[in-house]
Amino acid sequence: MGVARRAVLIAGPTASGKSALALEKARALDGIVVNADSMQVYDSLSIVTARPQPDELAQAMHKLYGFVPAATRFSTGGWLAAVSEVIADPGLGDRPLIFTGGTGLYFDALINGVAVVPPVPQAVVERIEHEVGALDREGRRAMLAARDPAMVDRLPEPDRQRLVRALAVLEATGKSLAAWQDETQAGLLDGFEVERLVLNPDRDVLRDRIARRFAAMVDQGAVEEVAGLMAQNLDARLPVMKAIGVREIAAWQAGEMSREAAIERAIIGTHQYAKRQRTWFRNRMGDWDWIE
Repeated sequence: MGVARRAVLIAGPTASGKSALALEKARALDGIVVNADSMQVYDSLSIVTARPQPDELAQAMHKLYGFVPAATRFSTGGWLAAVSEVIADPGLGDRPLIFTGGTGLYFDALINGVAVVPPVPQAVVERIEHEVGALDREGRRAMLAARDPAMVDRLPEPDRQRLVRALAVLEATGKSLAAWQDETQAGLLDGFEVERLVLNPDRDVLRDRIARRFAAMVDQGAVEEVAGLMAQNLDARLPVMKAIGVREIAAWQAGEMSREAAIERAIIGTHQYAKRQRTWFRNRMGDWDWIE
């Protein structure tokens, strides 16, 4: 038997140093860095989403960064299909793959597989988004319980995006998302030697990193980047429009808030996102190697 191909999985909250560690691993192993962050896939936001910049890209091969048009609703299934192509690429041989990002669902799908759900018509999604839009947490839970009780245990505290997804799948396919999930296809890392890491920096350290990083983004071109995105006149409900920093910078540029207020709100939003990421990783990646 030959030596198993190596995969290194590096998860962690935003600004925890994942990209730097991935680059270090890639250089040491002659490996390829593969993006596992749902916002870094989009082509219009490089600085705002903290994608690797040219000096980093020059040091190792990077895959699945900035390859999806901003107007696209990209899914976990779409990412997994793209990863399958990377794994099968004969030009890459058996070089190690270093997956890094903050999207827990991507890692979960990579290891355990993903439900292959038929496409849902955009008109269905938009109508349900309108229904769900004004609901608070209790209202969302009640709506899910009434329409799709099979999903209640899987989404005990459904946010708007996941509720819309569940109800849209039910309406479009006539079958609960829970049933589709039970038909999940296998993950992609069978036969790999897998190393699984979660970066878990001290909260105060992370807080400082988040603040410094966003201030640097503003100085390095985030304002111009958001202006370019807004010029595309995209639907505000698209995932790319919800990237942290987009609404805040757009409001600042429109004169609706000050520069200081926009930066402060974006930093607070990033802290809240990092907290949600930590919770997800604790609940779903407790058996990974945690780096404090």
